[in-house]
Amino acid sequence: MPELPKRFPDRNEIAIALAEAAALESAGEVETVHRLAGRVLARREMGKLTFLDLVDRSGRIQLFCEQGVFEGLDLDLGDIVGAIGRPMKTRRGEPSLRVEKLELLAKIRRPLPDIYHGLTDVETRYRKRYLDLLVNEETRRDALLRARMVSSIRRRLDEAGFVEVETPVLQPRYGGAFARPFVTHHNELDQDFYLRIATELYLKRLIVGGLERVYEIGKDFRNEGVSYKHQPEFTMLEWYEAYADYRDAMARIETLVEGVAIEVLGTTKVEFRGAEIDLATPWRRLRLPDALEQEGLWTREEAELRRRLEARDVDVSHDHTWAQLIDHALSAFVEPALVQPTILHDYPIELSPFARATEDDPTLVERFEYYIGGMELGNAFSEINDAVVQAERFSMQQSEREAGDTLAEEGDPDFVEALSYGMPPTGGLGLGIDRLAMVLSGRETIRDVVLFPALRSQGS
Repeated sequence: MPELPKRFPDRNEIAIALAEAAALESAGEVETVHRLAGRVLARREMGKLTFLDLVDRSGRIQLFCEQGVFEGLDLDLGDIVGAIGRPMKTRRGEPSLRVEKLELLAKIRRPLPDIYHGLTDVETRYRKRYLDLLVNEETRRDALLRARMVSSIRRRLDEAGFVEVETPVLQPRYGGAFARPFVTHHNELDQDFYLRIATELYLKRLIVGGLERVYEIGKDFRNEGVSYKHQPEFTMLEWYEAYADYRDAMARIETLVEGVAIEVLGTTKVEFRGAEIDLATPWRRLRLPDALEQEGLWTREEAELRRRLEARDVDVSHDHTWAQLIDHALSAFVEPALVQPTILHDYPIELSPFARATEDDPTLVERFEYYIGGMELGNAFSEINDAVVQAERFSMQQSEREAGDTLAEEGDPDFVEALSYGMPPTGGLGLGIDRLAMVLSGRETIRDVVLFPALRSQGS
């Protein structure tokens, strides 16, 4: 086989030629010559004519090929070709490209999976995402939807005066969430480091430094289980805004999600996990103590809360503290019912080592989590900006660790020192990018919106 071309310059997207062809009122062709390239995914013979389906990421178009076009070409399904020709509409009304020249650009060496039915084996779809993208249009659409979603989020935060920054992925201490870290060793420094579980503590150092409004969209890592909404490697947005509190964060997140949905989908209404959901503002507000009180589960007595949960056949044998019991009660009885967008706010201080206390109850803090389709999308605080209070909260978390909560914060003296130089009142928020992509695409598992999800090794 002769050497194949190294490039195919001046290429147009298929969608452009397709639109020109579709605009023709009757059979005929336009004068404009287009250079298209993509993968051949169907072939039909009709006398001296051959019809090919050419696909790129923008769409699919029929190639109208007369006999001479194939001279010297050995073409198989899955080959990548360049096609030069004019957009046309056939007598049957099919938008097409009348091909004047066809050029082989890359040769397939293995047969494609069943193109007609698509790649249906779930295991293969996740392990060989390139094949899934190649033959399943829905998968390509979801990938592009996620990309547009992230671009929209960035644009909206940039326009609001936020500065996008980057913070360390390898950290000498991990913090900012309750989670088990991945540990690695730095050979040159002869020191263990952790893949970050959150960007929070570094971003707040930047608020101390005067950047005032910062955000980061990046990967976090938590050495925990896999489920429909959990992956050990995931993408988070965190922002911090000086001179704001959790009420400002409430307003900003609901407006942002509404705006992104309209820009990406053209509507605020989505179908997710079997429910019709409207992302339009304003979202419902619900105090956490009130939500648990409605379930008969709000009590500050650890033994009583344990008794009430056991009476409902909840296994609390792994819950060693009141905070763990409350968290279990929330996940079992409150969160699944938060189908329409809901902001659950005012959390117990034991669950929130970085949030400021509420004005009317020092046992509660200005924290909220927000839910769609019974799934938490993110978390937000009025941030602690007093070094003394933060040190006390870290001590409180140490007590939780000693009582058996292995996920409680270990503390970070360097972060406390940073706060001692003064941090303005600040509102901070985290948003799970993967989970928002699930909502907007209607996918019920996070593995469908992560291009290369973590999987067990084959045969293990």
